[in-house]
Amino acid sequence: MTDRRQFLLSASAAALAAALPGSLLAQEATRIGFVYVSPIGDAGWTFQHDLARKELEAALGSKVQTKYVENVAEGADAERVIREFAASGHRIVFATSFGYMNYVERVARQFPQVTFLHATGYKSGKNFGHYNARFYEGRYLTGVIAGRMSKSKVLGYVAAFPIPEVLQGINAFTLGAKSVNPDVEVRVIWVNAWYDPGKEREAAMTLISQGADIVTQHTDSTAVVQAAEERGVHAFGYHSDMSKYGPKAHLTATTHHWGDFYTKTVNEVLAGTWKPAGVWGGFKDDMVRLAPLNPAIPAPVRDEVAALQDKLRTGGFHPFTGPIVDQAGKERLSAGAVMDDVALGKMDFFVQGVASRLPNAR
Repeated sequence: MTDRRQFLLSASAAALAAALPGSLLAQEATRIGFVYVSPIGDAGWTFQHDLARKELEAALGSKVQTKYVENVAEGADAERVIREFAASGHRIVFATSFGYMNYVERVARQFPQVTFLHATGYKSGKNFGHYNARFYEGRYLTGVIAGRMSKSKVLGYVAAFPIPEVLQGINAFTLGAKSVNPDVEVRVIWVNAWYDPGKEREAAMTLISQGADIVTQHTDSTAVVQAAEERGVHAFGYHSDMSKYGPKAHLTATTHHWGDFYTKTVNEVLAGTWKPAGVWGGFKDDMVRLAPLNPAIPAPVRDEVAALQDKLRTGGFHPFTGPIVDQAGKERLSAGAVMDDVALGKMDFFVQGVASRLPNAR
């Protein structure tokens, strides 16, 4: 049940619970709300969060009761949904998109007894925090594969909004590709949406017509992979394994895994030990993985990627290790230095190798 009727039911349940004896209240499941920016579907960003929601339910059983609202735009509608969850007795609210951040902050002040968390943002407060995955780690690995396999030396990237998280991915992909193929270039088209299959497909087709023989995206649908399959080029999925939408095209995908984080967080809230610290996990924390590799990837490349993946898990390698130079030729990181999380969180430039220009930041 995903429409507003669920809140009427939740409100009625809350009123009933208030009239019950304390012994029965103690047995009531903790209600948890999830706000999704796109339809759940069967692949992509929201699909991965909903998969994690189900893992949370399986792990905690009758202790929790979850509800979700999907396809919530990043605007006034998001604030209404977040507030409705809080007002209807949900003790924890997960808002799973960057654009929800300011609305979470506003509602959290009005409901200090509720715990709020938002994905990919950077703000926190007494009763709200943020969480993210180091997507750029997987992006670097897919860049290495692209650099090794591209014949045209043109790579295409369909991007949502010019925010640090997206720029990290584009730059890491470019650095990975150029580490093995210095002549490669990355072309970016912005669709200004997290989920718009029509725009995503159009952007992918344009990039392919410009000579890109490998495409990828920082958007939510499977349209880019499907376009690649149709045009006979390769692609990397994102968020989840999208291989069934392009069995020949799909080389692998940077996939995100939130189940353990959701379960751990809810357990901490229930135990009264949760604190509003930011969480940013990668391969080391099993929040980022690669989908199964397509057999089309040559064995030496598979081995190369496996070795890099092991280094990411152990902390022996960081994709943003200097020297790093931007498009204008300015050194952004000196040789041997590793970019810290503060700098990563403020990224506002393209590295050399990205052929497109950066629009005004969102």
